[in-house]
Amino acid sequence: MRSVYITALVLIIMVCSSLVPVLPASQAESEAEPTPEEIISKFTEKESEFFEAWMGYTYTQTAIIRVLSVDDAPVKNEAMMLVFEVVFNDDGTREVQLVERKGRVKSVVYTPEDEKIITDLNPFALTTKDLSLYNLKYQGKERVDELDCYVFEVDPESMKDNRIYFKGKIWVDDLDFQIVRTVGKAVQRDPGGQLYPEFETLRQVIDGKYWFPVWTHADETLRFKFPPKDARIEMTITYEGYKEFGSKTKIRFESQVPSDDSE
Repeated sequence: MRSVYITALVLIIMVCSSLVPVLPASQAESEAEPTPEEIISKFTEKESEFFEAWMGYTYTQTAIIRVLSVDDAPVKNEAMMLVFEVVFNDDGTREVQLVERKGRVKSVVYTPEDEKIITDLNPFALTTKDLSLYNLKYQGKERVDELDCYVFEVDPESMKDNRIYFKGKIWVDDLDFQIVRTVGKAVQRDPGGQLYPEFETLRQVIDGKYWFPVWTHADETLRFKFPPKDARIEMTITYEGYKEFGSKTKIRFESQVPSDDSE
């Protein structure tokens, strides 16, 4: 009985093995995960396409900045709203205009650098052109909502000049190879006592093909060297009304606006 059983088992294994399809080498290779270097090459190329397309869109960017506490003491009704519009002039040049400013913050100083970060850095794009400015370290894969993403840690290569850089993490969709989430902050070689809160930016698909930023949020206690030493800052930025220059398509997103009691 034992020898018959073994013979039958061998026959079953042989039959089952013959039914298993063997993938061609080219197909097996295509289904393998790309290397971190290949991912970086693909997504920076896509980011270059995204940035070029994004620079051809008009939209409204609304930033709401609130001071929630100073040195652990709660602060009420201290908020500022800034509304920027991206427009194109008759000659085709692109311009970011501050069209509305409402309220103010008294406990901290709002600087031109803060405004530059809102309009330029928060919608962070890592293009092929800027890749040499950063070191990227692959962190593995994570799921963001319904998306499988490659995660990279991003650090400035060097800060020889005093330009503003990004330091943090990015999440890259494994199908479209575009950044869909960013978490980090602005850094400088010599910030001159200025501090910037860590922010998170999320993107959504616009016009069925581009992952454009739609929401940025920051909530952090900044610890200054001079009074006030601790200030908790909350900032929310929304990007709405995306419209390709020369197109009639318009997409809007809701934004939060502070109450009128912010003087």
